[in-house]
Amino acid sequence: MDLPRISRYISLILRHKPWVAGITLDHHGWADVEELLAGVSKKYPIDKGILEEIVRTDNKQRYSFNENKTKIRANQGHSIPVDVELHVVTPPPILYHGTGEKYTDSIEHQGLLPKSRLYVHLSGDAMTARKVGQRHGRSVIYNVASGEMAKEGYTFYRSVNGVWLTKKVPPRFLTWYAAPISDHEGR
Repeated sequence: MDLPRISRYISLILRHKPWVAGITLDHHGWADVEELLAGVSKKYPIDKGILEEIVRTDNKQRYSFNENKTKIRANQGHSIPVDVELHVVTPPPILYHGTGEKYTDSIEHQGLLPKSRLYVHLSGDAMTARKVGQRHGRSVIYNVASGEMAKEGYTFYRSVNGVWLTKKVPPRFLTWYAAPISDHEGR
């Protein structure tokens, strides 16, 4: 059984296209677990035990159950309007954003925009940002002057899986990350 493939399919459903599985999400992004299992099982064999294993072992901690495990939701990354009940958090002075080299011209002119998602995703360390950037080709990492942004009134959130979120990052708050990235950074 290909758990990563099933997990990506669940991510698609819970973040972007719940109708693919014939389910609906409530205002806070929660889906009924039994409905999700029925929808996913049309394409992949799955039961509650497999779903619990996917949630428990997902290295990005993409999903959360409610207390009695009758509902599930994606922690962040939505392109559909849901309120995952994020709390405003004061960010550290610097956060990081990893992207592909092909996007640098656009970023330097427009800053970081959420594009199809609800928020711009930022990392707390350069190593994580590099891993994110590698998904888009040759990786480029930006320092985000998040402390300065917060002082100017920009709002930051931190999802339950540690991803930092904000609505946008204007170019003036971005600089290239120049320090070497060691294998020990971010651990």
